[in-house]
Amino acid sequence: MKSVFALPALCLAVLAMPFVAHAQAPVTLDAAIERALHANPTLRAGVNEAAAQEGAVAQAGALPNPELSLLREGQERDTRTSTVTLSIPIELGGKRAARIDAATQDRQLALIEADALRVQLRADTVAAFHDVHAAAERLRMAGEMAALAASSTHAAARRVEAGKVSPVDETRARVAEANARIDAMHATRDLETARMRLAALWGGDGAGLEIVAPAAGLPQAPPLDALLARLDAAPGMRLARAQVAQRTALARVEQARRTPDVNVIVGARREGPEQRNQAVLGVSVPLPLFDRNHGAVLAALRRVGRARDEQDAESVRLRSALTEAHARLQTARAEAQLIDAEILPGARSAAHAAQRGFEAGKFGFLDVLDAQRTLFQSHTQYLNAVAQCHRAAADIARLSGMPVDQENP
Repeated sequence: MKSVFALPALCLAVLAMPFVAHAQAPVTLDAAIERALHANPTLRAGVNEAAAQEGAVAQAGALPNPELSLLREGQERDTRTSTVTLSIPIELGGKRAARIDAATQDRQLALIEADALRVQLRADTVAAFHDVHAAAERLRMAGEMAALAASSTHAAARRVEAGKVSPVDETRARVAEANARIDAMHATRDLETARMRLAALWGGDGAGLEIVAPAAGLPQAPPLDALLARLDAAPGMRLARAQVAQRTALARVEQARRTPDVNVIVGARREGPEQRNQAVLGVSVPLPLFDRNHGAVLAALRRVGRARDEQDAESVRLRSALTEAHARLQTARAEAQLIDAEILPGARSAAHAAQRGFEAGKFGFLDVLDAQRTLFQSHTQYLNAVAQCHRAAADIARLSGMPVDQENP
């Protein structure tokens, strides 16, 4: 039986060969989150947009520029008239304050969007990290199953040579071994894909990426009432409220534009043979006879209503999504615990007993094949349930902004 226990290590070594050339230092979950938060291109773009809004706020507070004009009438020196005026616009109706408020709300919206991106990125990193761990476990399990299938093939060949079983059993064993090797190939590909998805969160290369196995244990389902109670603080709701505030500020800008601005004109005029200087004073006021900005105000107010409706829709969506993710976490957690406590121990015991019984001539190869298939399916089902637990916990963290605790191993 020594060769049986040596084969898994050999199989795993062969499967890991494509990644040795690109080996990287193992990455912990905290390190993966830190990398993503510092190097994710989408998050960097959101942070840059929030920084750009600082300039927009400063620009919104700028006063309108005065206008200097020079008017010369006539060509003869004695009859020529020159007029120099300075037109100073004076904003009325609170336009400047409305602009500043709108720019401030734009900046606040950009900041909240960046915070929401951080929360989502953290949740995505946690889910991708656990996907890599699950894929690595599937590869390890596939290697063990391939080694076990190879051992069964050798045992079947020896029994065929001894005339104890039909050559059909050896053929079945070789088919099962080939299928096990195919499963190992698929597991290798799935692991590489999971590594690429994780590394893509910080713009890195997933080839050869290794992780430090997370602590054993499953995410604990927080009380649903507690999740729903803090729904107003969720990133999605904060973003929806910021959009309402931004649309409201833009509506005030449009309403302020209905009030005409005044231009105060001051200057000097020189005319006549004596070139006498005369003061020029005037006021220019637009007459809102045709364009009162009514259409723009109406459109802005309608968009405020739309933002409020979207806020209500976001509240309903978050409540439904949180409830669904909470149910998924509870179901997957119960499934994983049941498989780990009751199904896997029996499947392992049955597989080893069938293997030993087959080598001793007590069982047929179909019994061994069925026991191996049951063990593989049970372990795969367990890994899928654990991965579903972590995905549901990541969804809860993304939707609520509240990390999900993990039970002590």
